[in-house]
Amino acid sequence: MITYIILGVVAAIIIWVIYSYNAFIRLIQQATEAWADIDVQLKRRYDLIPNLIETVKGYAGHERGTLDSVTQARNQATQIHVDPTNITPAQITAMAGAEAGLGQALGRLMAIAENYPDLKANTNFLELQRELSDTENKIQASRRFYNGNVRDLAIGVQSFPGNVIANAFSFKAMEYFELGEGEQAAKEPVAVKF
Repeated sequence: MITYIILGVVAAIIIWVIYSYNAFIRLIQQATEAWADIDVQLKRRYDLIPNLIETVKGYAGHERGTLDSVTQARNQATQIHVDPTNITPAQITAMAGAEAGLGQALGRLMAIAENYPDLKANTNFLELQRELSDTENKIQASRRFYNGNVRDLAIGVQSFPGNVIANAFSFKAMEYFELGEGEQAAKEPVAVKF
């Protein structure tokens, strides 16, 4: 009888370990997938920017410095690669900094566009502006989704008894993708003067 009890307890522990291990794998995969969503939206944003610059260039060619700064910020942002299976604080900081710089440059570009009524009425510009705004909203939603998955993983890694399995199998919490100070400033309205 005692043998059956011991076997039952051992079986329950094994089932719990397997279930917990698989739960951590699922959480890691969800967070990795969420990062991939961010990456897709960022690439979409990067692809829209050259078309937007070309459209503005046709109307505001003498605003060369701003157009160059947007191009440079886009190039810097596209050079940063974050490995979703091994996200580090340095990678997140570099990505957030590059995205903040790009956001600020785009804000200056949109402010310049306000000075050109013909440009503001151009259907191509309006469509690109709408797509860029839509993409920005999708980036924010993707970031929230990613951070929610990272939060769930962190709770599992830090809470008992999950932390026992996390430590035994070296599961670690992932880094949040938070707004940097520069990106917060980029989200503030740009003053437009006529």
